[in-house]
Amino acid sequence: MKAYLEPADIELMERAASCLRDRLLIRLLFRLGCRVSEALSLKASDIDFDQGTVTILHLKKRIRLSCPECKASLGRRHQFCPVCGKQVAGLVRRQQEHRRVRILPIDENTLVLLRDYLAQNQPIRGSGLLIIFGLNRHRAWQIVRDCAKRAGLLGLVNPETGRVGGVSPHRLRDAFSVHAMKLDDSGDGLRLLQEHLGHASFNTTAKYRKIAGEEHREWYDRLWDEST
Repeated sequence: MKAYLEPADIELMERAASCLRDRLLIRLLFRLGCRVSEALSLKASDIDFDQGTVTILHLKKRIRLSCPECKASLGRRHQFCPVCGKQVAGLVRRQQEHRRVRILPIDENTLVLLRDYLAQNQPIRGSGLLIIFGLNRHRAWQIVRDCAKRAGLLGLVNPETGRVGGVSPHRLRDAFSVHAMKLDDSGDGLRLLQEHLGHASFNTTAKYRKIAGEEHREWYDRLWDEST
């Protein structure tokens, strides 16, 4: 049993989708490598068909804010630094905005699928915004799980715990990351992947390099290849 999905597995899941909406959800989660919360918040206005880009709203909440004067930790609602008293309201807003938005490239085939979907379906009003999918996280998870089952993908091994679990939306994000590292595991490749995924920590991205490159095995094999 494998630990990560491969592009061919995602294609099987797309074919197993019962409607265009479900196929598009699976494709976006993989082709963008985005979080499910980010995919579900997408609006039609976030898609730039001319430039071939998608604007992603970064919804992960753990953003560390600090005072530029004394480096003290700041809360999201701080108007003044609790340690040195410096006014920080504008800074907090700018730091949040810096991490809030990523503009990601998207391939032409996925853009065609988006055009077809939007031509057939009007965006749905949710939280005061016109969003593409109109799904909650639970329903999105169900769609991914059901398509995986119909595609014959019954479970994946967690590489950290060894436990077997079902295919979830985050597994499609993982699949994107490993696929990217297999094609380019250079320093520049890691940096670009970190920016694309919206990781605050380089170490979070670097774990995919070891998995995709099988570095330990290759290192060990070279020890004996060079001595024979």
